[in-house]
Amino acid sequence: MRVLVYGAGQLAQMMYLAGAPLGIEVEAVDVSSDTVVHPVSKLPLDASLEQAIEAADALTVEFEHVPERLLEQAEKSNKLMPSMEAILVGADRVREKQLLETLQIPNCSHRIVTSLDELDACISALGDKLIIKASRDGYDGYGQWRLTSADQLEEIKQALDGLDLSAVPLVVEKMLSFERELSLIGVRSQNGDIKVYPIAENLHYQGQLHVSVAPAPKVDAALQQQAEDIFKRLADGMQYTGVLAVEMFQCGDQLLVNELAPRVHNSGHWTLTGSDTSQFENHLRAVTGLPLGDTGARSPAAMINIIGCGTFSRELLSIPGCHLHWYGKTVRDKRKMGHINLTAENYQMLGHKMQQLVAYVPGEAFPKLAEEAQKLSSWK
Repeated sequence: MRVLVYGAGQLAQMMYLAGAPLGIEVEAVDVSSDTVVHPVSKLPLDASLEQAIEAADALTVEFEHVPERLLEQAEKSNKLMPSMEAILVGADRVREKQLLETLQIPNCSHRIVTSLDELDACISALGDKLIIKASRDGYDGYGQWRLTSADQLEEIKQALDGLDLSAVPLVVEKMLSFERELSLIGVRSQNGDIKVYPIAENLHYQGQLHVSVAPAPKVDAALQQQAEDIFKRLADGMQYTGVLAVEMFQCGDQLLVNELAPRVHNSGHWTLTGSDTSQFENHLRAVTGLPLGDTGARSPAAMINIIGCGTFSRELLSIPGCHLHWYGKTVRDKRKMGHINLTAENYQMLGHKMQQLVAYVPGEAFPKLAEEAQKLSSWK
């Protein structure tokens, strides 16, 4: 079997590695040049995009910001999974909010803004603590502005002046007082079978994910079921095929959906060592029609992103249950260079291993590591 992935980054690379034992050949598309490349070496392959589409059993994506002309070509093949419509939901916050409202899924109170003059009404409706998001091309904290008092409104308007809000509207959300950020990774097969992983707890710094812990501590059966119900409504509502990530805020006993990612997701990287079947393998199973694999957690696991950093001691691999996943990129500020997975028998031992990891990495590049290590190591 052969799967063609639009996008040639680390997610395509990890799909390639997951597919090899299954006999699934994964190729990637560099969407900046329409070139078919090897997902690991990034070297061009001897095939045009049209030939690769014809030869593939399934087409999929590693990120949602694929040029629409390429998605339209892929959709015509009747091999694209998830569908173009589902992919565009992840690429456009307005579409995303419309889907959540249509399916009556709780999410942040918000307004869609197509003119700067409408921001005054947003304050009246939502209060003077707002998060303003570009509806497209925003990720890892980019394309976002925070308003913490009405006095900042004119300054925010000046920062946004010149944007074509009729073409790319803003999504203005009420700033929530939430307890923590969570995510649920699930997978739906072509015939509608659904499996979900345990909820993960995510720690962000400057808009980027730095640490995920799964299963998230202090999640009872009711909260996990609430997340699974949300996933099922979304996946069935979109007639979805593949892995879907649902990012959420926990506010007391309620989960509010923050964002959707129609693909394998950073907060699911822990599944590479913490579950019998990784999110990458399950995505390939789903799009090629194979039975879905087990999504249970073997034990507590942590995923620590390596961001903008290439200097750390490989001696970290001496920590039992530690695995390094390096993406082979040129180091750049705020760029995801790789990640580290840790597994342990319980949360306290996981915290101790994270404390060991602190000694091998530069603290300024891992600002959430020591804090989370301390919290987990004191777990009772």
